[in-house]
Amino acid sequence: MKDIVIFGAGGLGREVACLIKRINAMQLEWNLVGFYDDGIEVGTKNEYGVVLGNVHDLASYDKEVSVAIAIGAPKTVKKIVEILSVNEKLKFPNLISPDFSISDPGNYSLGYGNIIQRNCTISCNVHMGNFNILNTGIGLGHDARMGDYNSFMPAVKISGEVTIGDCNFFGVGSIVLQQLKVGNGIKLGAGSVLMRRAKDDTLYMGNPAKKITIE
Repeated sequence: MKDIVIFGAGGLGREVACLIKRINAMQLEWNLVGFYDDGIEVGTKNEYGVVLGNVHDLASYDKEVSVAIAIGAPKTVKKIVEILSVNEKLKFPNLISPDFSISDPGNYSLGYGNIIQRNCTISCNVHMGNFNILNTGIGLGHDARMGDYNSFMPAVKISGEVTIGDCNFFGVGSIVLQQLKVGNGIKLGAGSVLMRRAKDDTLYMGNPAKKITIE
């Protein structure tokens, strides 16, 4: 088995630990060494392991180890990756739930560092970049394109021919309609339906989703 650590010891990190257990139940692959976290004290334990250090401790890890980054905030994930990438001994595998459903396994592509949880489905000709998080029940339509560092909360639905850039956050149950372009740094609120092209680094909420200005 290969050693793996999880960065992020909160709820999402524990969910990723559960994902690792499901993968191992199908075929033994991963040995979960523990967690790293910048906001939880070293030595703190949860039901899946113990916090071993912070991001700088992990960046100086002296053995080859795989890392799963279980943080829901896209821009934070990007900063963590930038810190950790200086250490060539750290590897960033894809962690994929055994029930992941692909319409055409020969007609899609996936980068690295992605986390795909239970009951996610993708249609044909879908291409994903790196360090994307697909939480439970995500659906990606045909010909969808996705960049890096995007976070999808449970039950998000992306229609066909949608293009998604980097560092976007999709709230629980949100929907993006077909052929839209989602740029970079966009936040789509829970239950919102995006019906038109969105402006970068902007919050959208509602049905139809509208730009929200925060004072």
